[in-house]
Amino acid sequence: MIPRYRLHYAPDNASLVIRLVLEDLDVPYETVLLDRRARAQKSPAYLALNPNGLIPVLETPDGAIFETGAILLWLADRHGGAPAPDDALRGDFLKWLFFLSGTLHPTLRMTFYPDQYAGEDVAAQGRLRAAMQERFDDCLDMIDARAAPFFGADHATLLDPYLACLMRWRALYPQGAVGDFRADR
Repeated sequence: MIPRYRLHYAPDNASLVIRLVLEDLDVPYETVLLDRRARAQKSPAYLALNPNGLIPVLETPDGAIFETGAILLWLADRHGGAPAPDDALRGDFLKWLFFLSGTLHPTLRMTFYPDQYAGEDVAAQGRLRAAMQERFDDCLDMIDARAAPFFGADHATLLDPYLACLMRWRALYPQGAVGDFRADR
């Protein structure tokens, strides 16, 4: 079968979420490895696909899609993995998808790259990193208290691999963050 999609990816970043979902949906795709050290995501060719210069991008017959949440929603609407638009659970799915992509994921990004948000002030970077680590934990508490029934076996959706990747990255990166993450959340 000829792949309909091309996933521009880098190892162990947000493209992993898309790759897991594509695999779970059993949708054929091909990959294009981006060399982050060479800043391939900032090349003119890549910026033509994603003007933000972030990874991932999924090329589709309908054009290139960027932003992890947007790609996931697009895939769900075409291949399943989420409640249909007329399903009563669709609203819950959407709010948690946007929470993951618009709140939890950026919180993690600020933890990993505080210099991009706090400038060169090392003390400000440290304060931002600590605040975002605390915010991440608070977000997990909220998911546990309010969204846990929506995640997992009873309502398995493409939200599950997204949350799993975010938790994995929080546990592994950056150096120093491992010790204060509770894996029992």
